[in-house]
Amino acid sequence: MNLGNCPRCGRLYAINIREVCTNCIKEIEVEYQTCVDYLRENKGANIQELSDATDISIKQITKFIREGRISIENAPNMMYPCEVCGTLIREGHMCDSCRSRLTKDLAGAAREVGQKENNNIGGRTYNAVDKLRDS
Repeated sequence: MNLGNCPRCGRLYAINIREVCTNCIKEIEVEYQTCVDYLRENKGANIQELSDATDISIKQITKFIREGRISIENAPNMMYPCEVCGTLIREGHMCDSCRSRLTKDLAGAAREVGQKENNNIGGRTYNAVDKLRDS
């Protein structure tokens, strides 16, 4: 049996699929139901209003949304923060700005690696494989 400390409360527990102890699973389910009940009564609420009214963290509410447990499809004001910059978004993990910056940075890094490989082809480098071939 694998044991671990619950990341939410710190108690020792038998590791399970949810990665928190059974007491915290129950608390999370109560928090989820509280969120759902509040959203049924207040369809136009945003994430900050939901958090303030229910005393449930924005992080936990965001987790419910990402897990698909809370649908934002029919909630026009419900958005959650981008994981990089905190801008409010309605889908994915990053806003368009952060996504395009990441894409640009990755393309630049790939170009850099390609240029280094092209420079090494000219015979100026000596690899371990070359040493074995020379023997």
